[in-house]
Amino acid sequence: MIKPNKIYLLCIIIFLVSCSNKSSEHRLNNLITTYENYKKNKNENYPLGIFTEERFEAYANFCDSLKSELNKINSKKLNEDALISHTLLDFILKETIINFKYKTHWNPILSDAGFHLSLTYRVHSITDKKSALSYLKLLKSIPDFINQQSTLIKKGIDAGISQPLIIFKGYKSTYEKHITLTAEENFYYSPFKNLPKQISNYEKDSLRRAAKEVVLNDVIPTFKNVKAFFENIYYPNTRKSIGVSETPNGAEYYQSRIDYYTTLNETPISIHEKGLKEVARIRKKMKSIVDELKFKGNLKQFIAFLRDDPQFYADSPEELLKHARNIAKKLDEQLPRYFKKLPRKPYGVAPVPEAIAPKYTGGRYVGTSPESTDPGYFWVNTYNLNSRPLYVIPSLTAHEAVPGHHLQGALNQELPETIPKFRRNLYLSAYGEGWGLYTEYLAEEMGIYTSPYEHFGKLTYEMWRACRLVVDTGIHAFGWPRDKAVNFMTDNTALSIHEVNTEIDRYISWPGQALSYKIGQLKIRELRDLAEEQMGDRFDIKTFHRKVLEDGALPLSILEKKIHFWIEQLNR
Repeated sequence: MIKPNKIYLLCIIIFLVSCSNKSSEHRLNNLITTYENYKKNKNENYPLGIFTEERFEAYANFCDSLKSELNKINSKKLNEDALISHTLLDFILKETIINFKYKTHWNPILSDAGFHLSLTYRVHSITDKKSALSYLKLLKSIPDFINQQSTLIKKGIDAGISQPLIIFKGYKSTYEKHITLTAEENFYYSPFKNLPKQISNYEKDSLRRAAKEVVLNDVIPTFKNVKAFFENIYYPNTRKSIGVSETPNGAEYYQSRIDYYTTLNETPISIHEKGLKEVARIRKKMKSIVDELKFKGNLKQFIAFLRDDPQFYADSPEELLKHARNIAKKLDEQLPRYFKKLPRKPYGVAPVPEAIAPKYTGGRYVGTSPESTDPGYFWVNTYNLNSRPLYVIPSLTAHEAVPGHHLQGALNQELPETIPKFRRNLYLSAYGEGWGLYTEYLAEEMGIYTSPYEHFGKLTYEMWRACRLVVDTGIHAFGWPRDKAVNFMTDNTALSIHEVNTEIDRYISWPGQALSYKIGQLKIRELRDLAEEQMGDRFDIKTFHRKVLEDGALPLSILEKKIHFWIEQLNR
């Protein structure tokens, strides 16, 4: 029996703990609100944002101050959900600080993306007069945007922070496509070709005249300047070496990319070794399919056969898109068997825009904001059809559409409003790409792969991601030349030669990001295997997927703790 004074004392302790917890959570919520309300690039006169050194420095200082305040909060006094928010906010604030430290804003270029290429994503359908005027304003701001970015890139060149010259083969298409003789044939004019009915004919004529003027006087001259910038300033002065470790503070920077893109404690050597182990494992599975088909030749010859035989390729862009849509619908019908909750937002299947297709990957998911009435899109690259084999489309569709990126990304955006907005909009590559690669395996359980060739396609996609662990670290930590990386990918995957070269250039220009896929998948597979082993007949695949997805994007270390806790709770 507890004496009255002891009961009173206990009540006081409980009250104080409760107040302390509320205080910690209140402070955290205030910091989150401060973070979410910071308008780093919002200005009515600059619809494309402001990209000056002062802006980047101010935002980095803001994040540094916020992180200092965040570190003062006793995280042990936070509930589970608040603790996740605390961890995630700390993670992304740290990333901003690191990016400013290494001046990544001086290098806004990738092999298949970049400051000028980002503008193509701002081209959209016009729904009314207001959106037409807004789009015209955006076009008018393109010259300022390009000038600001060029100023930063020049700083990078002077400091030895730039992309290797070797990745720019075929890069001219990224800007020359927009240097047209007339406004009407320009990509940035295209929204004005099909104006909505609610705009009067008089207003349509007026808007089109204004659009032609802006495209002729602002857009086309600016892309001429982009061409001159690259060909007269950038290409002659950029670096010849390909590994980021060969740039100032490069080895340290690469480790920071490993930390960010894997969200685990990994090193270049540990990742490289994991990659080699996975490559060996997957090769055995590939060889078994070659044997099953009784192919007369070795694995290398079988891969050559897959690359060259016309039966594996579509005859037209329409055929390729139709095939992708068919696979997408087959996946759709399987979802209720594997998931308790499905996203409200739909998705479409569409071709990669011509303006970016030549240097673009085989496919990608393009999401939209929660407020947008547009669907998400699974983009399929219909450029160079001989490099887009049909036997990989099931894996690609599962990864980019459902149950991969669209399902995960849309559910993330549809998290309850009790979850902070920054988490609802957050994407972490190890989690997101790890989930995408995991779903390629899940598609096998769904019965999506219907031939040995499609099973081989699944394996070649998994091999592709395993090779990334070897190639990315090889290039950026161990001094691999480009040819060695290309040969390693060519020998171990059935990717087309065009796609191999596209991918290698991507890894060169984007250190560390390619590591996230396989590292994330290995962790999710490891956690599922553990749950199945520990739970036996009580394991439910729908519940497992709900647990992985219900809190949105998480660092893998947090996801691991969450699944372990769930297993322990059920086993009590």
